[in-house]
Amino acid sequence: QVQLVESGGGLVQPGGSLRLSCAASGIMFGLSNLAWFRRAPGKQPELVASSNVDGRTEYLDSVKGRFTISRDNTKNTVYLQMNSLKPEDTAVYYCHAVDTRSNYWGQGTQVTVSS
Repeated sequence: QVQLVESGGGLVQPGGSLRLSCAASGIMFGLSNLAWFRRAPGKQPELVASSNVDGRTEYLDSVKGRFTISRDNTKNTVYLQMNSLKPEDTAVYYCHAVDTRSNYWGQGTQVTVSS
């Protein structure tokens, strides 16, 4: 059974930091392209950051220099370190994985940036 379980969301003040985690099971994690998406109320989903099996990482322009995606293939976990958070980063953040068989989504974790 495939599971992607996100954690680490919450309420943080502007300028603060959060680290999201996504623990995967039932997928070929080391052969997977991984990504974090987000969806804010009333807006289209955005690809925030991705980590490919070839080592490449890519970021949404608005988060470059503030967010960092990383992966630990020994723990089947992908992380999103978010620094200097802004109110416009408020959204539900979703983990996404694509292996050789299919693609998979987590259930999402809420991030709220507010004073």
